[in-house]
Amino acid sequence: MRGVFARGTSRRLAVLAAAGLLALSACSSEGGKKSEEAPEGAGPRLKIAMVTHSAPGDTFWDIVQKGAKAAAAKDNVEFLYSADPDGGKQAQLVQAAIDKKVDGIIVTLAKPDAMKDVLARATAAKIPVVSINSGQGESAKLGAIAHFGQDESIAGEAAGAEMARIGSKKALCVIHEQGNVGLEDRCAGAKKTFGGQMENLFVQGSNMPEVKSSITAKLQADGGIDGILTLGAPFAATAVDSVKEAGAKAKIGTFDLNKDLIASITSGAIVFAVDQQPYVQGYGAVDQLWLLRNNGNVLGGGRPVLTGPAIVTKQNAGQLEAFANRGTR
Repeated sequence: MRGVFARGTSRRLAVLAAAGLLALSACSSEGGKKSEEAPEGAGPRLKIAMVTHSAPGDTFWDIVQKGAKAAAAKDNVEFLYSADPDGGKQAQLVQAAIDKKVDGIIVTLAKPDAMKDVLARATAAKIPVVSINSGQGESAKLGAIAHFGQDESIAGEAAGAEMARIGSKKALCVIHEQGNVGLEDRCAGAKKTFGGQMENLFVQGSNMPEVKSSITAKLQADGGIDGILTLGAPFAATAVDSVKEAGAKAKIGTFDLNKDLIASITSGAIVFAVDQQPYVQGYGAVDQLWLLRNNGNVLGGGRPVLTGPAIVTKQNAGQLEAFANRGTR
């Protein structure tokens, strides 16, 4: 890959840690072996809950879970997963994990204000919290001991620079979940480096036909749009359909990968993707909680552990194809 987009400012000095990120197999449907089958040296059986803002059908979170389950199998962890894109309902799921007296909680902070009170209750219950994927800027304030993900503003800047490199002058940044601070940071970052005109287009991400119709309508209304930046792999595939339906020539870039997206990059239907390595986010978060419990370790030195961004194009997509086919990229 063309590497991590970084410039040397203080906020970009976060440690890119890859400690213990070997993908192991043999995880159960709950992500861990029975205690009598625990790997040698794994330590006492732990129960860890992951609660995200994922909407149904988003393949990104399948990859996050795959990484978490691999680490859980290695670490003798019972892994519990739940999700809801509504901030209030996500907070209720975190409370349910607290009530189960779990040994650790992994959480996304797409809507940090909704999570503030419940994470304070987790801290009061002495349950360590690790955040992943979104809410890097709020993570420590809300009591998380570590954060695994990419700096969304930096990632947005990388995407904006790439949109400019491919020749786009007038682009859409498609936000599929209103109120998600990470998605908004991506578009804001992209506008900084794009150099042309970039407009946010809000769509209802849980309704893919509506996403398609919204993008198509925008392309039909403005023939000058020559670029589309989506913020998730499924939305990039839909944008391809919209471009065809509208008879437009807009080039498409996106965030995140999956098997189908790698194929689309290889074929040229999508020009690039910004990869944040979701497998690493899931794996690293579980490992962090295990390391804290068994050895008092905290990864990152008090700073976020960066898992991206890196730009994937037709030139390097083939290097990731085998990993994408097995669901780890």
